[in-house]
Amino acid sequence: MRGSGGIGRRLAIRGASALVVVVGALCVVEVVAASNAAVGLNSGARESVSVPRWLYLLTGGAVVGASGLLASVVTDRTFIRAIHAWNRVVPTHESLQAWAIRLGRVVGVVLLALVIFLGFTGPQIPTVSFAVVVVFAGVRAGLTMVAYLVGNPWPVLNPWRTLVEWVPVDRLRAYPERWGVWPATAGLLAAVFVETAAPVATVPQALAVAVAGYTVYTLSGGIVFGAKDWFRYGDPLAVAFRSYGRVAPLRRTNDGLALALPGSALAAVEGVDTADVAFAVALIWELTFSGFVTTRPGTAFVDALAGVVPRVLVLFGLFVSGYALFVGAYWFAARRSQRAAETYRSAREIGTWMAPPLLAIAAGYHLAHYFWLFVSNVPMLVEALTSPFSPPANPLVLAVPGFANGLTVAFVLVGHLLAVWIAHTRAYALFPSRLQAIRSQYPFVAVMIGYTVVSLWLISLPTAT
Repeated sequence: MRGSGGIGRRLAIRGASALVVVVGALCVVEVVAASNAAVGLNSGARESVSVPRWLYLLTGGAVVGASGLLASVVTDRTFIRAIHAWNRVVPTHESLQAWAIRLGRVVGVVLLALVIFLGFTGPQIPTVSFAVVVVFAGVRAGLTMVAYLVGNPWPVLNPWRTLVEWVPVDRLRAYPERWGVWPATAGLLAAVFVETAAPVATVPQALAVAVAGYTVYTLSGGIVFGAKDWFRYGDPLAVAFRSYGRVAPLRRTNDGLALALPGSALAAVEGVDTADVAFAVALIWELTFSGFVTTRPGTAFVDALAGVVPRVLVLFGLFVSGYALFVGAYWFAARRSQRAAETYRSAREIGTWMAPPLLAIAAGYHLAHYFWLFVSNVPMLVEALTSPFSPPANPLVLAVPGFANGLTVAFVLVGHLLAVWIAHTRAYALFPSRLQAIRSQYPFVAVMIGYTVVSLWLISLPTAT
């Protein structure tokens, strides 16, 4: 293995090259921050980009393509392994950790009870509703960002797992191994569609009904199949947080907290199957779909079709067909990758092995959609948590700053750049030949470029009021 100084210099060169490409792209485009109006909270209106849209999209796609070419230059397997093997362990006191876990579990259960209770009994105005602010600004935006920017907090805060573990029954039957995370995938898609098609973000009582229904569903699954298996495979929220947590630099180990490079855990993920691929694509598609239906062209498109068929059917057809298209594009890339690499490995094996980088893309999408929404609504969240029974008459909302223009694009591109590097790393772990590893990545980079162009196109569109 080469010395750490050589590795550091090469890391600096590769990082500087990628940074130049990203900064160049940000100098060409100018958009305002993305916001997801579906959550019922406000982060400011968004207008169209001020440069030709074709140039804006071409630049974003070129950044991802260029990153793929830059990554292909790195062919030293020892160097690649050294990057992802780097970590620092921070020892933690067992007693302090145990008390933190107990406190987190109590907080999670109390917040769940307050969301349901105040959703029914509290004010039915979304901006002052404890339930809406905590669920969407707190969990949907803030806590999810913590999961991939810092580390996954959900195993400690998960109120449903805490309640299941309090039940004096281990499990009623074994979780079928063949199911994998298919129940979680179906549950995630169903939850996202309900969020989009039902007024859960604008009517607190509707949100309380949805949370109560989810509580019955996931508690039933946990009691029947046991907390360990259900919250590993069947519960959509637990699987989503665990997936995002693999992007984070911080994770728990037997020796304490381990600090590693962001996304390094994705390079070592094993045991991926087709259900995991479907779940990862669902994380990407749900953000793409919610982003589209909250833009002016998106709402105009839905309104036009809603004049012919019921709106819920329009949304359902768009949701299902778009997800099928995203999944089909990924598996098409897997088949093309098999041909390009000229390998005996099946397209299914290649597709499942190369799926973890999709989680980095999903994290970048989520950050682009929710970062400024979370920042602008932090005062409302603080007020809701500190005085849940006395909401303010005029909640404070922070204005989105001017430098938000480039950051939204950067979040999307950085997620894709990280995904390209992880895909490069996993390709070298799968194929013995350097040429096979490089060729196998081209179809996946092409799909990532397609995902990038779609996402950038969405955040270039003006937001519906």
